[in-house]
Amino acid sequence: QVQLVESGGGLVQAGGSLRLSCAASGSIFSINAMGWSRQAPGKQRELVAAITSGGTTNYADSVKGRFTISRDNAKNTVYLQMNSLAPEDTALYYCYARNVLGYTHWGQGTQVTVSS
Repeated sequence: QVQLVESGGGLVQAGGSLRLSCAASGSIFSINAMGWSRQAPGKQRELVAAITSGGTTNYADSVKGRFTISRDNAKNTVYLQMNSLAPEDTALYYCYARNVLGYTHWGQGTQVTVSS
C-alpha cells in the first residue's frame, strides 16, 4: 500500500505562483511514476503532469511552459511548481502514484483557487 499526502494548495491571484508537494510513504519501492491530476467543478479529472522514476516528464498542453514537475527521490516527494496561474487553473489537485502493476494510488486532494 502507498500513502500520499499533498500540501501547498491555496488562494492566489492570477499571475501568481504556487508549489504543490506530495510525500509518498509505504510500499514506495513499487512506484514507477508519479504525477498530478486536477478536477474542476462540473468537469472530468484531467492529467496535469507526470514524471517517471527515470525522470521523464509529461505535461498537459494547457500547462506547458507554466508548470514544472519534479521529484526528490531521497524524500520520496514529488513537486508541482505552478507559475503564471490563471482562473482556469482553479481545481482540486490530486497527487497519484502508479506502481509497476499499473495500479494507481491517489492522494486526498488539495484545493487551488486562482482569483481574477
